[in-house]
Amino acid sequence: MMSRFLAPRLRVYLWLTASAALAVALVFLFPDSSQQDGGHHFLFARWAWTHPEMFVGVWSRPLFTLLYAFPAQLGYPAAKLFSALISLATAWQTWRLAEEMKLDRAPLAIPLLFLQPSFFLICTDTMTEPLFALIFVVALRLHLCGRVNAGMLVASTLILARPEGFFLGLLWGVWVLSSDREPRVWWRHLPSTLLLASGALVWWLAAWLLTRDPLFIKHNWPTNWHVTSMVYGSGALWSYIVRLPEIVGLWLLAPFLSGLTFLLARRKLSAITSTFLLFFILHSILRAYGLFGSAGYPRYFVSISPAIALITLAGWNEMARWFAHLHRPIKTACAVLILAISAYTCFMYADGAEWTRDARAVADTYSWFRAHPQPVQRFIWSQAYMCILFDRDPWEKPVFSNDYESNLQLLRASPGGTLVFWDARIGPTWHKLAAADFEAAGYLRLHAQTYTLRGYWLTRSWFGYGGPREQEMYLFYKPSDDR
Repeated sequence: MMSRFLAPRLRVYLWLTASAALAVALVFLFPDSSQQDGGHHFLFARWAWTHPEMFVGVWSRPLFTLLYAFPAQLGYPAAKLFSALISLATAWQTWRLAEEMKLDRAPLAIPLLFLQPSFFLICTDTMTEPLFALIFVVALRLHLCGRVNAGMLVASTLILARPEGFFLGLLWGVWVLSSDREPRVWWRHLPSTLLLASGALVWWLAAWLLTRDPLFIKHNWPTNWHVTSMVYGSGALWSYIVRLPEIVGLWLLAPFLSGLTFLLARRKLSAITSTFLLFFILHSILRAYGLFGSAGYPRYFVSISPAIALITLAGWNEMARWFAHLHRPIKTACAVLILAISAYTCFMYADGAEWTRDARAVADTYSWFRAHPQPVQRFIWSQAYMCILFDRDPWEKPVFSNDYESNLQLLRASPGGTLVFWDARIGPTWHKLAAADFEAAGYLRLHAQTYTLRGYWLTRSWFGYGGPREQEMYLFYKPSDDR
């Protein structure tokens, strides 16, 4: 009995140790976030003590900012390591949930979580999805073990991490009302579901007390998040079907689809399958019609990565029965090969994400400025990592718009001693300002450098993904009037 107890635990610790080593390596291999959102969320958390409204801001995400406000004071790497801890805690909780659901090979839930390409990509980023996933799996464990009210209280905080918490809260209410744990009719459960609104109520109350504005959340709502804003365009209704390999993993797609089919047919683990279907249908519709500024990112599904891992595990177990007649060494070798290829593919996916490579060019340009310093009164930047390295208050940056002339006027109105750190891709795309515009506004070009940025391993394009990224970095400076 002792060996039967220790073996699964030992596998859990080995998987967690390997995942922890991997996460630490990713922190230092990819020092910036895979997208600009991660850097902005870090800046919100680091400067929330200076700008307290960030603790209750819509885009800054109240729960994320509150938790990260402490490690963010130690720097960007510390915040990314904190994200790694959140990802490891999510893996632990996913394994515990697999055990409680009595799924075979429960320790395998840990690699099936980390080997989801989108989870792998942002498991150490300062993004909100891993935190959402941790809250989700903890709340689900409470719900399924019979602590329904506690589960609703925890689930109510999902809205404080990401907007999808609202829709998942509605689904959670359906679970509670349709529960057969008690013989009472469904409408008697209805008052208890108000617990699902407690997180939003706390957010509103905190915002009111902190800002003295009872409608702060409404007034703080991002302008490009309107229902029909289509700020990132729209996509096909089947966009997420095509991108399932980025969500689940190309080599794990067969067990995932097998698990989803099996669970739906047998009506098992309905909380897990309904969560995935809700997210899949919701985000497919949002992307198809460009609603609420949906950008169609696969990383949105990291929010429910524990559910995806458990569906994949159920399919893995089902497929294992198909090959039960094979010799054990052959089955073990096949399983190891699938996991090893999945790990390699995930690293290629992260290495091919060309946005992360800009960090090297940003760091190189920052080093140049430290060797050639100038007094800085104001700092303007095009990428969040620039602001992070200089450790400047992000609110120094003017609020640029789509109005070109208005943006030029903001540049001209900036005081002497203004330093501009700009790039040739994100800056012109987001703010409609190219390098020549700064010189036209009276800025001196201090430095310009062109870069060809390649991955560590993926040095050329594969099927249009992961090729060299051509980038250029600039430093502009507005001289003081007395110079």
